[in-house]
Amino acid sequence: GLPAALPALPLELTVLYHSLLFSVGASDSAIKGEAEGIRQGLLRGIPAVRGVQLNGRGGRTLLPSTEGSVERLGGSSLFLCPGIIVCLPSSIPCSLSSVYSQDLGKAQCSQGENELLSLLQTWRVPAEEASLPLVQSAEDLKQILCTTAAFLQGLQELEAENFPTALSFLQQAAGGFCSKKALAQIYTCLGCCAQRMGKPQTALQHLKRALQVDFQCLPALSHAAAVYHELGEIDVELQALALLYEALEKKPLAAASSSPHFLMRTELLVHTPVLASLLHPHQPSEVKYLLAQRCLQDGRVADAVEHYLDLLTLLQEGLQQQVPLDGSSALPRIPEVFLEAASALEQAGRHQDAITMCEEVISRTTDLIPRMLVVEEELEQSECPSPGAGLAGGLLPQKKESLRCLAWRAAGYLHQGWASAMLGESKEAVSAGLARCLSDLLRVQLYGPGVGPTENLLPEVDVLQKIRLLCLIGRGMQFLELGKHKEALLDFQHSLQVSPGNPAAASYLVQTLWKLNRKQEAAACWQKFSQSPPGEDGQQGRPFPLYLVSCLQQAVFPHGESLASTIRDYL
Repeated sequence: GLPAALPALPLELTVLYHSLLFSVGASDSAIKGEAEGIRQGLLRGIPAVRGVQLNGRGGRTLLPSTEGSVERLGGSSLFLCPGIIVCLPSSIPCSLSSVYSQDLGKAQCSQGENELLSLLQTWRVPAEEASLPLVQSAEDLKQILCTTAAFLQGLQELEAENFPTALSFLQQAAGGFCSKKALAQIYTCLGCCAQRMGKPQTALQHLKRALQVDFQCLPALSHAAAVYHELGEIDVELQALALLYEALEKKPLAAASSSPHFLMRTELLVHTPVLASLLHPHQPSEVKYLLAQRCLQDGRVADAVEHYLDLLTLLQEGLQQQVPLDGSSALPRIPEVFLEAASALEQAGRHQDAITMCEEVISRTTDLIPRMLVVEEELEQSECPSPGAGLAGGLLPQKKESLRCLAWRAAGYLHQGWASAMLGESKEAVSAGLARCLSDLLRVQLYGPGVGPTENLLPEVDVLQKIRLLCLIGRGMQFLELGKHKEALLDFQHSLQVSPGNPAAASYLVQTLWKLNRKQEAAACWQKFSQSPPGEDGQQGRPFPLYLVSCLQQAVFPHGESLASTIRDYL
Protein backbone atom coordinates (compact mmCIF):
# COMPACT_ATOMS: atom_id res chain seq x y z
CA GLY A 1 0.00 0.00 0.00
CA LEU A 2 3.01 2.35 0.12
CA PRO A 3 3.34 4.91 -2.69
CA ALA A 4 5.95 4.21 -5.33
CA ALA A 5 9.45 5.48 -4.62
CA LEU A 6 11.14 6.76 -7.78
CA PRO A 7 14.60 5.32 -6.99
CA ALA A 8 13.18 1.82 -6.46
CA LEU A 9 10.64 2.04 -9.30
CA PRO A 10 12.94 0.63 -12.04
CA LEU A 11 13.63 -2.48 -9.98
CA GLU A 12 9.95 -2.87 -9.09
CA LEU A 13 8.83 -2.68 -12.72
CA THR A 14 11.65 -4.92 -13.90
CA VAL A 15 10.50 -7.59 -11.44
CA LEU A 16 6.94 -7.16 -12.74
CA TYR A 17 8.21 -7.43 -16.32
CA HIS A 18 10.12 -10.65 -15.61
CA SER A 19 7.18 -12.08 -13.69
CA LEU A 20 4.93 -11.54 -16.71
CA LEU A 21 7.45 -12.99 -19.14
CA PHE A 22 7.98 -16.15 -17.13
CA SER A 23 4.25 -16.52 -16.54
CA VAL A 24 3.57 -16.37 -20.27
CA GLY A 25 6.52 -18.59 -21.14
CA ALA A 26 5.56 -21.22 -18.56
CA SER A 27 1.92 -21.39 -19.66
CA ASP A 28 2.76 -21.00 -23.36
CA SER A 29 -0.27 -18.76 -23.78
CA ALA A 30 -1.07 -15.09 -24.17
CA ILE A 31 -1.53 -12.78 -21.20
CA LYS A 32 -4.95 -13.17 -19.58
CA GLY A 33 -4.94 -13.11 -15.80
CA GLU A 34 -1.95 -10.74 -15.58
CA ALA A 35 -3.97 -7.69 -16.68
CA GLU A 36 -4.66 -6.61 -13.10
CA GLY A 37 -0.98 -6.81 -12.18
CA ILE A 38 -0.11 -4.67 -15.19
CA ARG A 39 -2.75 -2.14 -14.28
CA GLN A 40 -1.46 -1.85 -10.71
CA GLY A 41 2.08 -1.42 -12.00
CA LEU A 42 0.98 1.41 -14.28
CA LEU A 43 -1.01 3.09 -11.53
CA ARG A 44 2.09 3.07 -9.34
CA GLY A 45 4.58 3.99 -12.04
CA ILE A 46 2.86 6.72 -14.01
CA PRO A 47 2.11 9.13 -11.10
CA ALA A 48 5.66 8.76 -9.82
CA VAL A 49 7.27 9.90 -13.04
CA ARG A 50 4.62 12.23 -14.52
CA GLY A 51 6.11 15.62 -15.22
CA VAL A 52 9.64 14.45 -14.37
CA GLN A 53 12.36 14.76 -17.01
CA LEU A 54 15.54 12.89 -16.20
CA ASN A 55 18.76 13.34 -18.16
CA GLY A 56 20.59 10.13 -18.87
CA ARG A 57 22.58 8.95 -21.83
CA GLY A 58 20.29 10.47 -24.35
CA GLY A 59 17.83 7.58 -24.37
CA ARG A 60 14.22 8.53 -24.83
CA THR A 61 10.99 6.61 -24.82
CA LEU A 62 7.29 7.33 -25.02
CA LEU A 63 5.05 6.53 -22.09
CA PRO A 64 1.28 7.17 -22.25
CA SER A 65 0.07 8.94 -19.14
CA THR A 66 -3.31 8.34 -17.55
CA GLU A 67 -4.51 11.61 -19.05
CA GLY A 68 -3.57 10.70 -22.62
CA SER A 69 -0.51 12.96 -22.85
CA VAL A 70 2.98 11.65 -23.57
CA GLU A 71 5.80 12.04 -21.09
CA ARG A 72 9.42 12.00 -22.30
CA LEU A 73 11.62 9.91 -20.09
CA GLY A 74 15.19 8.70 -20.32
CA GLY A 75 18.15 7.39 -18.35
CA SER A 76 17.21 5.36 -15.31
CA SER A 77 13.48 5.66 -16.01
CA LEU A 78 13.77 3.45 -19.10
CA PHE A 79 13.08 0.46 -16.83
CA LEU A 80 9.45 1.45 -17.07
CA CYS A 81 9.44 0.55 -20.76
CA PRO A 82 9.34 -3.24 -20.51
CA GLY A 83 6.46 -3.19 -18.05
CA ILE A 84 4.57 -0.59 -20.06
CA ILE A 85 5.05 -2.27 -23.42
CA VAL A 86 4.10 -5.73 -22.18
CA CYS A 87 0.74 -4.36 -21.13
CA LEU A 88 -0.08 -2.89 -24.52
CA PRO A 89 -1.30 -6.08 -26.27
CA SER A 90 -3.76 -6.73 -23.47
CA SER A 91 -4.89 -3.10 -23.29
CA ILE A 92 -5.51 -2.51 -26.98
CA PRO A 93 -8.68 -0.37 -27.14
CA CYS A 94 -10.63 -3.33 -28.49
CA SER A 95 -9.01 -6.74 -28.59
CA LEU A 96 -9.46 -8.63 -31.83
CA SER A 97 -10.69 -11.67 -29.98
CA SER A 98 -13.79 -9.91 -28.68
CA VAL A 99 -14.93 -7.18 -31.06
CA TYR A 100 -16.11 -8.95 -34.20
CA SER A 101 -19.78 -8.55 -33.41
CA GLN A 102 -20.35 -4.95 -34.53
CA ASP A 103 -19.10 -2.86 -37.43
CA LEU A 104 -18.66 0.12 -35.11
CA GLY A 105 -16.48 -2.01 -32.89
CA LYS A 106 -14.43 -3.01 -35.91
CA ALA A 107 -13.89 0.60 -36.89
CA GLN A 108 -12.81 1.49 -33.36
CA CYS A 109 -10.53 -1.53 -33.27
CA SER A 110 -8.91 -0.57 -36.56
CA GLN A 111 -8.20 2.91 -35.25
CA GLY A 112 -6.84 1.52 -31.99
CA GLU A 113 -4.62 -0.97 -33.77
CA ASN A 114 -3.18 1.72 -36.03
CA GLU A 115 -2.48 3.93 -33.03
CA LEU A 116 -0.76 1.05 -31.26
CA LEU A 117 1.35 0.23 -34.31
CA SER A 118 2.36 3.88 -34.70
CA LEU A 119 3.23 4.13 -31.02
CA LEU A 120 5.38 1.02 -31.16
CA GLN A 121 7.16 2.16 -34.31
CA THR A 122 8.02 5.57 -32.84
CA TRP A 123 9.24 4.17 -29.53
CA ARG A 124 13.00 4.71 -29.30
CA VAL A 125 14.50 2.10 -27.03
CA PRO A 126 17.31 3.46 -24.81
CA ALA A 127 20.73 1.88 -24.81
CA GLU A 128 20.85 -1.64 -23.39
CA GLU A 129 23.67 -0.95 -20.96
CA ALA A 130 21.56 1.70 -19.18
CA SER A 131 19.09 -0.86 -17.87
CA LEU A 132 19.04 -3.59 -15.31
CA PRO A 133 19.71 -7.08 -16.77
CA LEU A 134 16.63 -8.25 -18.69
CA VAL A 135 15.71 -11.78 -19.74
CA GLN A 136 14.24 -10.42 -22.99
CA SER A 137 15.56 -7.08 -24.12
CA ALA A 138 13.28 -4.13 -24.71
CA GLU A 139 14.47 -3.90 -28.35
CA ASP A 140 13.52 -7.54 -29.04
CA LEU A 141 10.19 -6.97 -27.34
CA LYS A 142 9.53 -3.87 -29.43
CA GLN A 143 10.17 -5.72 -32.68
CA ILE A 144 7.96 -8.65 -31.63
CA LEU A 145 5.14 -6.32 -30.66
CA CYS A 146 5.41 -4.36 -33.91
CA THR A 147 5.11 -7.63 -35.82
CA THR A 148 2.19 -8.70 -33.63
CA ALA A 149 0.30 -5.45 -34.13
CA ALA A 150 0.74 -5.60 -37.92
CA PHE A 151 -0.35 -9.27 -37.94
CA LEU A 152 -3.46 -8.53 -35.87
CA GLN A 153 -4.40 -5.60 -38.09
CA GLY A 154 -3.88 -7.70 -41.23
CA LEU A 155 -6.15 -10.43 -39.86
CA GLN A 156 -8.86 -7.92 -39.03
CA GLU A 157 -8.74 -6.39 -42.52
CA LEU A 158 -8.78 -9.89 -44.01
CA GLU A 159 -11.96 -10.75 -42.13
CA ALA A 160 -13.50 -7.42 -43.20
CA GLU A 161 -12.61 -8.38 -46.82
CA ASN A 162 -10.39 -5.32 -47.22
CA PHE A 163 -7.91 -7.52 -49.06
CA PRO A 164 -5.40 -4.90 -50.38
CA THR A 165 -5.11 -3.36 -46.90
CA ALA A 166 -4.84 -6.79 -45.31
CA LEU A 167 -2.11 -7.73 -47.77
CA SER A 168 -0.15 -4.60 -46.85
CA PHE A 169 -0.29 -5.26 -43.10
CA LEU A 170 0.51 -8.96 -43.48
CA GLN A 171 3.51 -8.15 -45.69
CA GLN A 172 4.66 -5.70 -43.04
CA ALA A 173 4.32 -8.45 -40.43
CA ALA A 174 6.23 -10.91 -42.63
CA GLY A 175 9.15 -8.50 -42.72
CA GLY A 176 9.14 -8.15 -38.95
CA PHE A 177 10.81 -9.99 -36.09
CA CYS A 178 9.19 -13.29 -35.12
CA SER A 179 9.76 -17.02 -34.86
CA LYS A 180 9.66 -19.34 -37.86
CA LYS A 181 6.36 -20.74 -36.64
CA ALA A 182 4.73 -17.29 -36.61
CA LEU A 183 6.30 -16.36 -39.95
CA ALA A 184 4.84 -19.51 -41.54
CA GLN A 185 1.43 -18.55 -40.17
CA ILE A 186 1.78 -15.06 -41.63
CA TYR A 187 2.71 -16.45 -45.06
CA THR A 188 -0.26 -18.81 -44.87
CA CYS A 189 -2.56 -15.85 -44.24
CA LEU A 190 -0.93 -14.01 -47.14
CA GLY A 191 -1.69 -16.98 -49.36
CA CYS A 192 -5.33 -17.07 -48.27
CA CYS A 193 -5.62 -13.32 -48.85
CA ALA A 194 -4.15 -13.60 -52.36
CA GLN A 195 -6.50 -16.50 -53.14
CA ARG A 196 -9.52 -14.43 -52.13
CA MET A 197 -8.24 -11.60 -54.31
CA GLY A 198 -8.36 -13.96 -57.30
CA LYS A 199 -4.58 -14.40 -57.53
CA PRO A 200 -4.03 -18.17 -57.21
CA GLN A 201 -0.44 -18.16 -58.46
CA THR A 202 0.56 -15.49 -55.95
CA ALA A 203 -1.27 -17.49 -53.27
CA LEU A 204 0.77 -20.57 -54.13
CA GLN A 205 4.01 -18.61 -53.85
CA HIS A 206 3.11 -17.46 -50.32
CA LEU A 207 1.98 -20.94 -49.27
CA LYS A 208 5.17 -22.54 -50.61
CA ARG A 209 7.16 -19.93 -48.71
CA ALA A 210 5.26 -20.87 -45.53
CA LEU A 211 6.30 -24.51 -45.97
CA GLN A 212 9.89 -23.52 -46.68
CA VAL A 213 10.00 -21.52 -43.45
CA ASP A 214 8.32 -24.23 -41.35
CA PHE A 215 7.67 -27.61 -42.93
CA GLN A 216 5.33 -28.44 -40.04
CA CYS A 217 2.86 -25.72 -41.09
CA LEU A 218 0.35 -28.22 -42.49
CA PRO A 219 -2.48 -25.69 -42.94
CA ALA A 220 -0.36 -24.13 -45.71
CA LEU A 221 -0.29 -27.49 -47.49
CA SER A 222 -4.05 -27.84 -47.06
CA HIS A 223 -4.68 -24.38 -48.54
CA ALA A 224 -2.29 -25.15 -51.41
CA ALA A 225 -4.36 -28.22 -52.27
CA ALA A 226 -7.49 -26.03 -52.30
CA VAL A 227 -5.80 -23.56 -54.69
CA TYR A 228 -4.78 -26.39 -57.02
CA HIS A 229 -8.39 -27.60 -56.93
CA GLU A 230 -9.53 -24.12 -57.89
CA LEU A 231 -7.06 -24.15 -60.80
CA GLY A 232 -8.29 -27.57 -61.94
CA GLU A 233 -4.82 -29.13 -61.51
CA ILE A 234 -6.10 -32.43 -60.16
CA ASP A 235 -2.76 -34.29 -60.29
CA VAL A 236 -0.92 -31.71 -58.18
CA GLU A 237 -3.91 -31.39 -55.85
CA LEU A 238 -3.92 -35.13 -55.19
CA GLN A 239 -0.16 -35.05 -54.57
CA ALA A 240 -0.60 -32.26 -52.03
CA LEU A 241 -3.42 -34.13 -50.28
CA ALA A 242 -1.37 -37.32 -50.22
CA LEU A 243 1.57 -35.46 -48.62
CA LEU A 244 -0.79 -33.87 -46.10
CA TYR A 245 -2.26 -37.25 -45.17
CA GLU A 246 1.21 -38.77 -44.80
CA ALA A 247 2.33 -35.89 -42.56
CA LEU A 248 -0.77 -36.17 -40.37
CA GLU A 249 -0.27 -39.92 -39.99
CA LYS A 250 3.27 -39.45 -38.70
CA LYS A 251 4.00 -38.52 -35.13
CA PRO A 252 4.56 -34.74 -34.98
CA LEU A 253 8.14 -33.70 -34.37
CA ALA A 254 9.15 -31.34 -31.58
CA ALA A 255 8.40 -27.78 -32.62
CA ALA A 256 11.98 -26.48 -32.83
CA SER A 257 10.91 -23.53 -34.93
CA SER A 258 9.11 -21.58 -32.20
CA SER A 259 12.28 -19.90 -30.81
CA PRO A 260 11.94 -21.04 -27.18
CA HIS A 261 14.66 -18.63 -25.98
CA PHE A 262 12.06 -15.85 -26.34
CA LEU A 263 9.45 -16.03 -23.62
CA MET A 264 7.22 -13.43 -25.28
CA ARG A 265 6.48 -14.43 -28.90
CA THR A 266 4.11 -13.31 -31.62
CA GLU A 267 2.21 -16.59 -31.73
CA LEU A 268 1.38 -16.25 -28.02
CA LEU A 269 -0.28 -12.86 -28.55
CA VAL A 270 -2.33 -13.58 -31.67
CA HIS A 271 -5.46 -15.58 -30.92
CA THR A 272 -8.38 -14.55 -33.13
CA PRO A 273 -11.27 -16.52 -34.65
CA VAL A 274 -10.18 -15.73 -38.21
CA LEU A 275 -6.67 -17.07 -37.59
CA ALA A 276 -8.06 -20.18 -35.88
CA SER A 277 -10.26 -20.74 -38.94
CA LEU A 278 -7.39 -20.32 -41.41
CA LEU A 279 -5.10 -22.61 -39.41
CA HIS A 280 -7.80 -25.17 -38.59
CA PRO A 281 -6.04 -28.56 -38.44
CA HIS A 282 -7.41 -31.41 -40.53
CA GLN A 283 -7.90 -34.92 -39.21
CA PRO A 284 -6.41 -37.79 -41.25
CA SER A 285 -9.95 -39.02 -41.98
CA GLU A 286 -10.89 -35.65 -43.50
CA VAL A 287 -7.89 -35.65 -45.84
CA LYS A 288 -8.50 -39.28 -46.79
CA TYR A 289 -12.09 -38.35 -47.64
CA LEU A 290 -10.93 -35.46 -49.83
CA LEU A 291 -8.63 -37.88 -51.68
CA ALA A 292 -11.49 -40.32 -52.22
CA GLN A 293 -13.93 -37.61 -53.25
CA ARG A 294 -11.57 -35.94 -55.75
CA CYS A 295 -10.68 -39.30 -57.32
CA LEU A 296 -14.35 -40.23 -57.69
CA GLN A 297 -15.21 -36.83 -59.18
CA ASP A 298 -12.35 -37.15 -61.66
CA GLY A 299 -13.28 -40.68 -62.72
CA ARG A 300 -10.28 -42.37 -61.06
CA VAL A 301 -12.50 -45.15 -59.84
CA ALA A 302 -9.86 -47.65 -58.70
CA ASP A 303 -8.09 -45.04 -56.58
CA ALA A 304 -11.41 -43.79 -55.22
CA VAL A 305 -12.40 -47.30 -54.09
CA GLU A 306 -9.06 -47.76 -52.32
CA HIS A 307 -9.34 -44.42 -50.52
CA TYR A 308 -12.96 -44.99 -49.48
CA LEU A 309 -12.17 -48.42 -48.04
CA ASP A 310 -9.17 -46.97 -46.17
CA LEU A 311 -11.43 -44.21 -44.86
CA LEU A 312 -14.03 -46.66 -43.58
CA THR A 313 -11.26 -48.53 -41.78
CA LEU A 314 -10.17 -45.25 -40.16
CA LEU A 315 -13.71 -44.49 -39.06
CA GLN A 316 -14.00 -47.88 -37.39
CA GLU A 317 -11.21 -46.80 -35.03
CA GLY A 318 -13.58 -44.29 -33.44
CA LEU A 319 -15.53 -41.30 -34.73
CA GLN A 320 -14.54 -39.06 -31.83
CA GLN A 321 -10.88 -39.43 -32.74
CA GLN A 322 -11.43 -39.00 -36.47
CA VAL A 323 -14.27 -36.50 -36.92
CA PRO A 324 -14.28 -32.97 -35.41
CA LEU A 325 -17.49 -32.32 -33.52
CA ASP A 326 -17.57 -28.52 -34.01
CA GLY A 327 -19.34 -28.66 -37.37
CA SER A 328 -16.26 -27.63 -39.35
CA SER A 329 -15.35 -31.08 -40.69
CA ALA A 330 -14.73 -31.68 -44.39
CA LEU A 331 -16.45 -35.04 -43.94
CA PRO A 332 -20.12 -35.34 -44.88
CA ARG A 333 -22.49 -37.39 -42.75
CA ILE A 334 -21.27 -40.96 -42.34
CA PRO A 335 -24.15 -42.60 -44.31
CA GLU A 336 -23.20 -40.41 -47.27
CA VAL A 337 -19.62 -41.67 -47.05
CA PHE A 338 -20.94 -45.25 -47.26
CA LEU A 339 -23.17 -44.36 -50.21
CA GLU A 340 -20.30 -42.66 -52.05
CA ALA A 341 -18.18 -45.75 -51.43
CA ALA A 342 -21.00 -47.89 -52.86
CA SER A 343 -21.13 -45.61 -55.90
CA ALA A 344 -17.39 -46.04 -56.42
CA LEU A 345 -17.68 -49.82 -56.07
CA GLU A 346 -20.47 -49.86 -58.66
CA GLN A 347 -18.40 -47.90 -61.12
CA ALA A 348 -15.52 -50.30 -60.51
CA GLY A 349 -17.77 -53.24 -61.42
CA ARG A 350 -17.90 -54.57 -57.85
CA HIS A 351 -21.69 -54.68 -57.76
CA GLN A 352 -22.08 -57.29 -55.01
CA ASP A 353 -19.77 -55.29 -52.74
CA ALA A 354 -21.86 -52.21 -53.46
CA ILE A 355 -25.01 -54.08 -52.42
CA THR A 356 -23.34 -55.12 -49.16
CA MET A 357 -22.17 -51.56 -48.50
CA CYS A 358 -25.70 -50.20 -48.98
CA GLU A 359 -27.15 -52.84 -46.68
CA GLU A 360 -25.09 -51.29 -43.88
CA VAL A 361 -26.74 -47.90 -44.49
CA ILE A 362 -30.22 -49.42 -44.72
CA SER A 363 -29.88 -51.41 -41.49
CA ARG A 364 -28.53 -48.43 -39.53
CA THR A 365 -31.26 -45.98 -40.61
CA THR A 366 -34.35 -48.19 -40.46
CA ASP A 367 -35.20 -47.45 -36.84
CA LEU A 368 -34.77 -43.70 -37.35
CA ILE A 369 -37.53 -43.24 -39.95
CA PRO A 370 -41.19 -42.69 -38.98
CA ARG A 371 -43.98 -44.44 -40.84
CA MET A 372 -45.18 -41.17 -42.38
CA LEU A 373 -43.61 -37.75 -42.84
CA VAL A 374 -45.82 -34.75 -43.56
CA VAL A 375 -43.92 -31.72 -44.88
CA GLU A 376 -45.83 -28.45 -44.95
CA GLU A 377 -45.12 -25.83 -47.58
CA GLU A 378 -44.35 -23.12 -45.04
CA LEU A 379 -41.65 -25.33 -43.51
CA GLU A 380 -40.11 -25.82 -46.93
CA GLN A 381 -39.80 -22.15 -47.69
CA SER A 382 -38.11 -21.00 -44.51
CA GLU A 383 -35.76 -22.67 -42.09
CA CYS A 384 -36.70 -20.14 -39.40
CA PRO A 385 -40.22 -20.63 -38.08
CA SER A 386 -42.32 -17.51 -37.91
CA PRO A 387 -43.37 -16.11 -34.53
CA GLY A 388 -46.32 -18.03 -33.19
CA ALA A 389 -45.49 -21.11 -35.27
CA GLY A 390 -45.55 -23.08 -32.04
CA LEU A 391 -44.64 -26.75 -32.12
CA ALA A 392 -44.61 -26.87 -35.91
CA GLY A 393 -41.55 -24.62 -36.04
CA GLY A 394 -39.83 -26.49 -33.23
CA LEU A 395 -40.22 -29.83 -35.04
CA LEU A 396 -38.34 -28.63 -38.12
CA PRO A 397 -34.85 -29.91 -37.14
CA GLN A 398 -36.28 -33.31 -36.20
CA LYS A 399 -38.23 -33.50 -39.45
CA LYS A 400 -35.20 -32.52 -41.48
CA GLU A 401 -33.14 -35.23 -39.82
CA SER A 402 -35.88 -37.78 -40.51
CA LEU A 403 -35.92 -36.66 -44.15
CA ARG A 404 -32.15 -37.13 -44.36
CA CYS A 405 -32.36 -40.64 -42.91
CA LEU A 406 -35.15 -41.47 -45.34
CA ALA A 407 -33.08 -40.15 -48.26
CA TRP A 408 -30.08 -42.26 -47.22
CA ARG A 409 -32.10 -45.45 -46.95
CA ALA A 410 -33.93 -44.79 -50.22
CA ALA A 411 -30.58 -44.13 -51.90
CA GLY A 412 -29.30 -47.43 -50.49
CA TYR A 413 -32.22 -49.29 -52.07
CA LEU A 414 -31.68 -47.33 -55.29
CA HIS A 415 -28.05 -48.41 -55.52
CA GLN A 416 -28.99 -52.01 -54.73
CA GLY A 417 -31.54 -51.92 -57.56
CA TRP A 418 -29.06 -50.55 -60.09
CA ALA A 419 -26.37 -53.02 -58.94
CA SER A 420 -28.78 -55.95 -59.35
CA ALA A 421 -29.61 -54.70 -62.84
CA MET A 422 -25.91 -54.59 -63.73
CA LEU A 423 -25.61 -58.19 -62.51
CA GLY A 424 -28.33 -59.11 -65.02
CA GLU A 425 -30.97 -59.65 -62.33
CA SER A 426 -33.74 -57.44 -63.71
CA LYS A 427 -36.53 -59.11 -61.71
CA GLU A 428 -34.58 -58.71 -58.48
CA ALA A 429 -33.82 -55.08 -59.35
CA VAL A 430 -37.51 -54.30 -59.89
CA SER A 431 -39.06 -56.30 -57.05
CA ALA A 432 -36.44 -55.65 -54.38
CA GLY A 433 -34.24 -52.53 -54.58
CA LEU A 434 -36.23 -50.18 -56.81
CA ALA A 435 -39.65 -51.16 -55.44
CA ARG A 436 -38.48 -50.66 -51.85
CA CYS A 437 -36.96 -47.32 -52.81
CA LEU A 438 -40.28 -46.06 -54.19
CA SER A 439 -42.11 -47.48 -51.18
CA ASP A 440 -39.85 -45.45 -48.88
CA LEU A 441 -40.43 -42.30 -50.90
CA LEU A 442 -44.19 -42.70 -50.47
CA ARG A 443 -43.70 -42.10 -46.75
CA VAL A 444 -43.29 -38.38 -47.51
CA GLN A 445 -46.41 -36.30 -48.12
CA LEU A 446 -46.05 -32.73 -49.36
CA TYR A 447 -49.07 -30.49 -49.04
CA GLY A 448 -49.92 -26.81 -49.11
CA PRO A 449 -51.03 -24.33 -51.79
CA GLY A 450 -48.83 -24.37 -54.86
CA VAL A 451 -46.79 -27.47 -54.03
CA GLY A 452 -45.34 -28.81 -57.26
CA PRO A 453 -42.13 -29.88 -58.93
CA THR A 454 -41.02 -26.30 -59.52
CA GLU A 455 -41.43 -25.13 -55.94
CA ASN A 456 -38.41 -24.20 -53.82
CA LEU A 457 -38.26 -27.28 -51.65
CA LEU A 458 -36.03 -27.97 -48.71
CA PRO A 459 -32.67 -29.43 -49.81
CA GLU A 460 -33.66 -32.72 -48.14
CA VAL A 461 -36.91 -32.88 -50.12
CA ASP A 462 -35.08 -31.95 -53.31
CA VAL A 463 -32.74 -34.92 -52.83
CA LEU A 464 -35.75 -37.20 -52.37
CA GLN A 465 -37.18 -35.94 -55.67
CA LYS A 466 -33.90 -36.69 -57.43
CA ILE A 467 -33.89 -40.21 -55.98
CA ARG A 468 -37.50 -40.66 -57.12
CA LEU A 469 -36.53 -39.57 -60.66
CA LEU A 470 -33.59 -41.98 -60.90
CA CYS A 471 -35.62 -44.82 -59.40
CA LEU A 472 -38.50 -44.40 -61.86
CA ILE A 473 -36.14 -44.22 -64.84
CA GLY A 474 -34.21 -47.23 -63.57
CA ARG A 475 -37.33 -49.31 -63.01
CA GLY A 476 -38.69 -48.30 -66.41
CA MET A 477 -35.46 -49.47 -68.02
CA GLN A 478 -35.75 -52.84 -66.30
CA PHE A 479 -39.38 -53.18 -67.38
CA LEU A 480 -38.17 -52.65 -70.95
CA GLU A 481 -35.60 -55.41 -70.44
CA LEU A 482 -38.40 -57.69 -69.23
CA GLY A 483 -40.64 -56.73 -72.16
CA LYS A 484 -43.20 -54.98 -69.92
CA HIS A 485 -43.60 -51.92 -72.11
CA LYS A 486 -46.83 -50.61 -70.58
CA GLU A 487 -45.38 -50.65 -67.08
CA ALA A 488 -42.25 -48.96 -68.42
CA LEU A 489 -44.37 -46.27 -70.09
CA LEU A 490 -46.05 -45.42 -66.77
CA ASP A 491 -42.70 -45.06 -65.00
CA PHE A 492 -41.30 -42.76 -67.68
CA GLN A 493 -44.44 -40.64 -67.60
CA HIS A 494 -44.15 -40.34 -63.83
CA SER A 495 -40.46 -39.44 -64.24
CA LEU A 496 -41.44 -36.48 -66.38
CA GLN A 497 -43.91 -35.38 -63.73
CA VAL A 498 -41.08 -35.33 -61.20
CA SER A 499 -38.67 -33.56 -63.58
CA PRO A 500 -40.42 -32.05 -66.60
CA GLY A 501 -38.27 -32.07 -69.72
CA ASN A 502 -35.67 -34.47 -68.32
CA PRO A 503 -33.81 -35.67 -71.46
CA ALA A 504 -33.30 -39.28 -70.33
CA ALA A 505 -36.92 -39.74 -69.25
CA ALA A 506 -38.19 -38.04 -72.43
CA SER A 507 -36.04 -40.23 -74.71
CA TYR A 508 -37.10 -43.43 -72.97
CA LEU A 509 -40.75 -42.32 -73.19
CA VAL A 510 -40.44 -41.79 -76.96
CA GLN A 511 -38.68 -45.15 -77.38
CA THR A 512 -41.36 -46.96 -75.35
CA LEU A 513 -44.22 -45.38 -77.33
CA TRP A 514 -42.45 -46.47 -80.53
CA LYS A 515 -42.15 -50.04 -79.26
CA LEU A 516 -45.86 -50.01 -78.39
CA ASN A 517 -46.50 -49.09 -82.05
CA ARG A 518 -47.84 -45.69 -81.01
CA LYS A 519 -45.56 -44.06 -83.54
CA GLN A 520 -47.56 -40.90 -84.09
CA GLU A 521 -47.53 -40.16 -80.35
CA ALA A 522 -43.82 -40.97 -80.22
CA ALA A 523 -43.08 -38.55 -83.06
CA ALA A 524 -45.18 -35.80 -81.46
CA CYS A 525 -43.43 -36.25 -78.12
CA TRP A 526 -40.03 -36.23 -79.82
CA GLN A 527 -40.84 -32.97 -81.61
CA LYS A 528 -42.07 -31.41 -78.39
CA PHE A 529 -38.98 -32.34 -76.38
CA SER A 530 -36.48 -31.57 -79.15
CA GLN A 531 -37.93 -28.08 -79.58
CA SER A 532 -37.81 -27.22 -75.87
CA PRO A 533 -35.76 -24.06 -75.18
CA PRO A 534 -32.32 -24.54 -73.58
CA GLY A 535 -32.56 -24.81 -69.82
CA GLU A 536 -35.87 -26.67 -69.83
CA ASP A 537 -34.26 -30.10 -69.76
CA GLY A 538 -35.05 -30.87 -66.14
CA GLN A 539 -31.43 -30.46 -65.00
CA GLN A 540 -31.72 -26.99 -63.50
CA GLY A 541 -31.63 -26.43 -59.77
CA ARG A 542 -29.34 -27.97 -57.20
CA PRO A 543 -26.73 -30.45 -58.41
CA PHE A 544 -27.06 -34.17 -57.69
CA PRO A 545 -25.25 -35.40 -54.57
CA LEU A 546 -22.02 -37.22 -55.37
CA TYR A 547 -23.46 -40.53 -54.17
CA LEU A 548 -26.17 -40.32 -56.87
CA VAL A 549 -23.90 -39.44 -59.80
CA SER A 550 -23.22 -43.07 -60.77
CA CYS A 551 -26.98 -43.73 -61.01
CA LEU A 552 -27.39 -40.53 -63.01
CA GLN A 553 -24.73 -41.69 -65.47
CA GLN A 554 -26.41 -45.09 -65.87
CA ALA A 555 -29.77 -43.41 -66.52
CA VAL A 556 -28.48 -41.57 -69.61
CA PHE A 557 -30.31 -42.70 -72.77
CA PRO A 558 -27.66 -44.42 -74.95
CA HIS A 559 -29.37 -44.40 -78.35
CA GLY A 560 -30.24 -40.75 -78.84
CA GLU A 561 -28.88 -40.38 -82.40
CA SER A 562 -30.42 -43.58 -83.75
CA LEU A 563 -33.81 -42.76 -82.16
CA ALA A 564 -33.77 -39.26 -83.64
CA SER A 565 -32.87 -40.68 -87.06
CA THR A 566 -35.74 -43.18 -86.87
CA ILE A 567 -38.25 -40.47 -85.93
CA ARG A 568 -37.05 -38.18 -88.71
CA ASP A 569 -37.45 -40.93 -91.29
CA TYR A 570 -40.96 -41.58 -90.03
CA LEU A 571 -41.89 -37.91 -90.24
